[in-house]
Amino acid sequence: MRKYVILIACGLVWSNLGFGQKAKTGTPAPAKAETTEESATAEPHVGLKLGWLNSAALLDAMPEKVKADSEIAKYARTFQEMIDGMGKEYQSKIQQYQAGEKTMTDAMKEVKQKEIQDLQNRIETTQQSAQEKVGVKKQEVYTPVLDKADKAIKAVAKEKGYDYIFDASSGGGTLLFARESDNITVLVKAKMGIK
Repeated sequence: MRKYVILIACGLVWSNLGFGQKAKTGTPAPAKAETTEESATAEPHVGLKLGWLNSAALLDAMPEKVKADSEIAKYARTFQEMIDGMGKEYQSKIQQYQAGEKTMTDAMKEVKQKEIQDLQNRIETTQQSAQEKVGVKKQEVYTPVLDKADKAIKAVAKEKGYDYIFDASSGGGTLLFARESDNITVLVKAKMGIK
């Protein structure tokens, strides 16, 4: 999905560059024979104004995220302690079964095996439930942090006249080249009062 957004944005930029030059001069822009690396980076923005930021660095700099991470870790730890306790009980039941298996009747073996299987099923159900609850908690705790970052990004983009802002963090998409002058990470941090 993000690749399509980037492709569409690139297409808009290319089409806007050509149309922007026609609109300014009334005639098509003359073709350049050769573009040097220096002239390519020195040209001013024409048409759409694109910016970028590193959302991972921005979020890591937010004190609210540190607090949210701590809250989630504490919440997840309570589930992990419960699952660890169940795991110890499971290991104990297995050891007891193995130690007394030779002296048990077939009916007793069947009962003990059922107890062990039931405990294993409870552990799996508890793990799944814990993952779901921690996921819900993450969403609940991170939503205000992400909303604050989003609000600041949009405010800076509007103030500085950007049409699009791309995310250059590793999970944010593919950004193959960007001018450092279009990096708004510092501006967004300043908008949120982060150094």
